[in-house]
Amino acid sequence: MNCVFAKMMYTGQSLSENAFLQIKNNKIVGISKTAQGNLLGKFDVITPAFIDAHSHVGIYRAGEPNDQGESNEKMNTFPVLADVLDSLQMDDAAFKDAIEMGVLYSCIVPGSGNILSGRSAIIRHRASHSSAALVSRAGIKAALGYNPMSTKDWKGERPTTRMGAMSLLRGQLEEVRQKIETHRRATGKKKEKIFFSATQAVFRDILERKETLRIHVHKIDDIAAMLRLVDEFKLRVTVEHAMDVHGPDIFGELKKAGIPVIYGPVDGFASKVELKHKNWKNIRHLLDSGVQYGLMTDHPVTPARNLLMQTRWFIRAGLSKQQAVELISRKNAEILGIDRMLGTLQKGRWASFVCWNGDPFDLTKYPVAVFAEGAQVYPV
Repeated sequence: MNCVFAKMMYTGQSLSENAFLQIKNNKIVGISKTAQGNLLGKFDVITPAFIDAHSHVGIYRAGEPNDQGESNEKMNTFPVLADVLDSLQMDDAAFKDAIEMGVLYSCIVPGSGNILSGRSAIIRHRASHSSAALVSRAGIKAALGYNPMSTKDWKGERPTTRMGAMSLLRGQLEEVRQKIETHRRATGKKKEKIFFSATQAVFRDILERKETLRIHVHKIDDIAAMLRLVDEFKLRVTVEHAMDVHGPDIFGELKKAGIPVIYGPVDGFASKVELKHKNWKNIRHLLDSGVQYGLMTDHPVTPARNLLMQTRWFIRAGLSKQQAVELISRKNAEILGIDRMLGTLQKGRWASFVCWNGDPFDLTKYPVAVFAEGAQVYPV
């Protein structure tokens, strides 16, 4: 048994003062007012490890030319069998930078040039190779809006308009939906002869809500189009980005539909027309709606190490510091479906936490020790 002491501890759910975090092996045992076991250190503040809910770290790599990035596969419009883990390179220097700022996990996703881009992966940043990095899966990346219609020079059948992209996606879904229905109605040997290709099997899992579509979408009307598609095919989705939403109504519609938003990147540059309404003040519409939300860096658009820094805008919009910590720990873990492992300092969760020499929201303060699943990973 080991323990660490903090004058203030953000648990991901509440605040504790002058408390000891008890850990055994790679798990948290609990929080107490007395030390139990070997005391590893005393710190001003402890927070849970931070989780980036949408990133391309290890896919676009620090120090490598942009054209060597592996976020977008250009061979066809629906490379749904692509697995982002297969392009992950753990020697990306950005992992070390992120760890030093307490960001220990990311949901990495393929890019947004294709309508469907492939499988995502939640990874640990400290792993020695990509297989060891895998924590869990979190759905299939999809994209609507400007990005898919901007790829007309790539290989395969490509849309030139938003309606063209929706037409291609609707066609794929409808074809597989009809096959599912045929298969459902068939009996005996006839049922056995109905064959789903590997690609069709992915669409089948999407239609049967076994897979979540993580949909890149920024603009209000593109989200409205997405909601029509969700109604038509009963899809399970998350909205990724929503940075051009500059009014309250569409977030209210997402709340009614039970669709979470992974918001951001707040500090990214408005580099295209579909971001012309981007402004930190739009956060108030997100907060006022009551929709479930998390926060991303979209690394390298905003560096992964700056995940906590983005929460300053949420504090300015009305969140407390405790709520800001929850946003990039518990709330992101819940949306990604890993809240039984990470996100809080509760008993049974992984012992992944960050020890600070002062208030994390003070720019002069920083992590002095970082633990990942019971092991100290910074400094080492």
